[in-house]
Amino acid sequence: MCRHLGWLGRPRSLAELILEPPGGLLVQSYAPRRQQHGLLNADGWGAGFFDGAVPRRWRSASPLWGDASFASVAPALSSHCVVAAVRSATVGMPIEASAAAPFTDGNWLLSHNGVVNTAVLPTCSGAESVCDSAILAASVFERGVGSLGELVAEIGAADPQARLNILAANGSRLLATTWGDTLSMLHSADGVLLASEPYDDDPRWVDIPDRHLVDAHDGEVSVTALEVIR
Repeated sequence: MCRHLGWLGRPRSLAELILEPPGGLLVQSYAPRRQQHGLLNADGWGAGFFDGAVPRRWRSASPLWGDASFASVAPALSSHCVVAAVRSATVGMPIEASAAAPFTDGNWLLSHNGVVNTAVLPTCSGAESVCDSAILAASVFERGVGSLGELVAEIGAADPQARLNILAANGSRLLATTWGDTLSMLHSADGVLLASEPYDDDPRWVDIPDRHLVDAHDGEVSVTALEVIR
């Protein structure tokens, strides 16, 4: 149910991160290698990046592979911090640009790879869409992204079927959770790349264990287990 990536490091173009890798999000939109739920990610896509401290977004309800306008502009758009995703909509959820990640509160960009029963989510306002991911994003923003790990554990306890892989970035910090789906990390001298699955065969990719929180900032990365609430 979706594939996403997050980058924090030296400025890189959106084309370099999303379109050009042999197994990047463009390819993952029609031929993901590690996706366990769904075969395609054709229900929209989004690319968010930071222009200084300001988050910018380009989102669509159409498949990424058919967007010639983005393909023509992506090489000219670069940023030190990027969050992007391709979407496979949960059954019954709307297919619209506002339902495509990344979501934002004006400070953070957030993507959700998974599914959640919205009935267990905290009451909140400001969701960009009625889809589960948008309501989850609004819940995270209202609680505070700094409490992401705790909130994911709470929601996971309330909905045992939930898959809660989340990526969030504010331009200087990149956070991610694994809860029911895959996530890999490539940490180099240039920065930190987190992705639902590796986009190439670089041997430096490492898989993040399930139910863990990744926190990258100031050139450092920590990976800690999420406490399971019983």
